[in-house]
Amino acid sequence: MINTAQHGDGPALQIDLLVLRCKALEASKRFYELLGFCFVKEQHGDGPIHYASQEAGMVFELYPWPEDDVTDHTRLGFSVPNLGEIVANIETLSRHVIADEVVYIAQDPDGRKIELTERTT
Repeated sequence: MINTAQHGDGPALQIDLLVLRCKALEASKRFYELLGFCFVKEQHGDGPIHYASQEAGMVFELYPWPEDDVTDHTRLGFSVPNLGEIVANIETLSRHVIADEVVYIAQDPDGRKIELTERTT
């Protein structure tokens, strides 16, 4: 059983990543820019062109909504202080190393992908 984290020294975890699928990608980009986000256009391999912002200590990405897709593709990323204990107690879909950081992908009960990394601060 995983113990809940103590909050005496500040937050035990933090949100690192939020990915939103947008039916009107350009309109969504303009909306979030009005809120203060600055985006850069990105594309990873042959994946879709999307926008990424690194404001407020996290990555916030806007992806196009795939046509005829009804699935919620919201994606979250968390930095946790006890990654090894957590991945020992949940089912993970995959494990990646990105820029010398181990990233586990899990899935929440509603099917959303959740990225987990070790919190270092």
